[in-house]
Amino acid sequence: MLTYRKTLTATALAVTALVTAACTPGTGAGSSSSGSPGGSGGKPAARGSALAAVDTLTVKGRAPKTGYEREKFGRAWADVDGNGCGTRDDILKRDLSGVRFTDGRCKVASGTLTDDPYTGTTVAYVRGRSKVDIDHVVALSDAWQKGAGKWDADTRRRFANDPLNLLAVDASTNRRKSDGDAATWLPPNKAYRCSYVARQVAVKKKYGVWVTGGERDAMKRVLGGCPQQKLP
Repeated sequence: MLTYRKTLTATALAVTALVTAACTPGTGAGSSSSGSPGGSGGKPAARGSALAAVDTLTVKGRAPKTGYEREKFGRAWADVDGNGCGTRDDILKRDLSGVRFTDGRCKVASGTLTDDPYTGTTVAYVRGRSKVDIDHVVALSDAWQKGAGKWDADTRRRFANDPLNLLAVDASTNRRKSDGDAATWLPPNKAYRCSYVARQVAVKKKYGVWVTGGERDAMKRVLGGCPQQKLP
């Protein structure tokens, strides 16, 4: 009789434990390990953050690259703001230190890219033999396959010359990036990845460029580690 009562008690305790576990949020086979809709490893997306903004982007498949040409985005480095200087020189002036000019105002002759965002290194710029590129953070061909192919010429021209989408960076690293999105390429400099992805989100949000499912997930993985990161 004693053995029988011990067996009943043990069985009852086991059933109670199973019921409790099943009713506890965040446990069980169908639950999410993140515990938050932002998919950020338990850290909720801050209101107004880049992580929260990812969910405002349209998710669609990549369209064909058919018809893409750099020229579809207008003449390279046009003077879209009417300040008399081309966009490339405007970004060099913005991002380099110790800038010197060939003409006193516009054409940057030399300077230094201190703490290159993509590598964290210092890169010297000398006009004509530059190791510095001006990168489209959201590559033009990537944008073409995610909405820009349907834009008018003026919108494409503004996109290609928008300072929000442009960074002075190490040339060799930029060329390895090619036209990759967040799912296929991230800066080797891990300390810059949150800022980099936040800038991509800001650009795509501004122009209505969509993202693929894999790209959205990659953005969330990066920004999940910095849920307070703001859009630039």
